[in-house]
Amino acid sequence: MSEARIDKWLWAVRIYKTRTIAADACKNSRVRINDAVVKPSRMVKVGDTVSVRKPPITYTFRVKQAIENRVGARFVPDMLENITPPEQYDILEMSRISGFVNRARGMGRPTKKERRDLDDFTNPADYYDSFMDDDETDDFLLDLDTEEISLP
Repeated sequence: MSEARIDKWLWAVRIYKTRTIAADACKNSRVRINDAVVKPSRMVKVGDTVSVRKPPITYTFRVKQAIENRVGARFVPDMLENITPPEQYDILEMSRISGFVNRARGMGRPTKKERRDLDDFTNPADYYDSFMDDDETDDFLLDLDTEEISLP
């Protein structure tokens, strides 16, 4: 077979777990053939360069054989050549080292750093100690305690 659909090829060489996920990646402009964004029905030929963006990195492959039937993991190196630059793998390693960075703010328990920031924010004595000497801090906190807050 000299040509194959890109979504079938991505699934057949085990870049994506299902063909539906491969097709969605094509629809969302995460797959390129020779630096051109493609639709799932685009045909891939031997020698084409396929770039797949799986955040945080972009994998690059050269097509050795265009297939549409899924093959075992042992045969994948016969179907494609991984030409991803080493810098992309460095980015992947850095994201693994940096830890759990994609948690949305306000979701779940705060991290240790966020909890410490909250404690610093809610305890003014620690905050003012950082830039006032002891006498000024005591006077300032005394003024805070004696101030009456009037609500309308």
